[in-house]
Amino acid sequence: MNAEELLERYQAGEREFGGLDLQGVDLYRAGLNGVNLSEANLAGADLSGARLTGAYLAGANLSQAKLKQAVLREADLSDCQLVEANLAQAKLVGAVLAGADLTRADLSGANLSRADLSGALLLQADLTNVDLSGAYLYRLDARAANFWQGDLCRAILREANLAGASLREVDLSRAILRAANLEGANLKGASLNGAVLQGANLREAYLLEADWQRAILTDVNLTGATLPHGVVMDAAVN
Repeated sequence: MNAEELLERYQAGEREFGGLDLQGVDLYRAGLNGVNLSEANLAGADLSGARLTGAYLAGANLSQAKLKQAVLREADLSDCQLVEANLAQAKLVGAVLAGADLTRADLSGANLSRADLSGALLLQADLTNVDLSGAYLYRLDARAANFWQGDLCRAILREANLAGASLREVDLSRAILRAANLEGANLKGASLNGAVLQGANLREAYLLEADWQRAILTDVNLTGATLPHGVVMDAAVN
């Protein structure tokens, strides 16, 4: 099926397009709110600026797809393949990306507030200036990802793997980082005000200029970490 036929059928009221082969299809700025494209092959497709609010895309292949500035509010992208996809400045408020593979994806400037990325892969992803405030990131794997100047305030990062990630100047205030792996992470200038890091691994982490006010640091591993001069811990650190 080509883009013209899909859009004609959508305009006629059809919403079920699951499992179709739409590789490389051009749906630039298309209006497809509420569409079902689950398990569809959209690898390399151009969905830049497309309106996909409430769309069902679970299990779809969107590897290397163009989704820059796409509107995906409350969309279901669980278990999607989004390897090297361009989601820069996309609006994903409240979206579900649980189990999605976003390895090396571009999410710079994207709004993922209150999104569910539990178990998602974000290996080496670009998340500069991302909004993940209030997001559910349980067991997220974002090793070597770049979160520079991102907003992760109140995010749930329990058991997340952030080893080697750049979290420079990131807002992690009131975030939950229980048992998170931050080994070798760069947290220079990050705000950890009121964050819960109980049982977190901060071995070899870089923490100069970080704000630790009211952080809970019980049983944290700080072996080899670079700490701010004169830092005072509010709780026991082992």
